[in-house]
Amino acid sequence: MIPPPVTAGPQPPPGRFRVGEFVRWSDIDLAGIICYGAYVRFFEIAESELFRSIGWPFSVLFERFDFWLPRAALHFEFRSPALLDDRLDVEMWVSKIGTSSLRLQFEVHKDGPERALTAEGYAVLVAVARGDLRPIPLPPEMVAALEPYRSQ
Repeated sequence: MIPPPVTAGPQPPPGRFRVGEFVRWSDIDLAGIICYGAYVRFFEIAESELFRSIGWPFSVLFERFDFWLPRAALHFEFRSPALLDDRLDVEMWVSKIGTSSLRLQFEVHKDGPERALTAEGYAVLVAVARGDLRPIPLPPEMVAALEPYRSQ
C-alpha cells in the first residue's frame, strides 16, 4: 500500500511549506523520467495545500473575495531526473508580495537521506476580479495568513 501524500522527511526550513507526492505513471515519459510538464501538477498540489493549511482553501478564498489567482508567469529549472514511484517533497514559500501579485518559489527534492534537488522554479499569481479579470489588490486577510511562509 502506498502512503498518502504527506511529508516524510525532516522538517522544512523555517518559512517554508512542504508536501510530498509520488511520481505517477502519468507523470513520466518514454524514458521513464518525469516529464517537465508534470512539475506543474506538483507545484499546484503544494500551492493548494499551502492555502488550505493557512485556512483559505481555494473554494473558500475565491468565494469570500470574489476573485481568481491566475498565473502570470511560470518558470522551471531542472536539476536531476526523478523516476516512476520516486517520492518527491515540494517545498514552497512566498518570496514576494506586491499590490496585486505574489511570487511563489518552489524546490522539489527526492525524499531520502541525500534529498537530491530535482527541480526548482517559481510562479507569479495575480489577483483578478472575477467579473472583468482586471487586477485588484490582494486581500489583506490572505496576505496576513501567508506571512509565516514569507522568505527569500
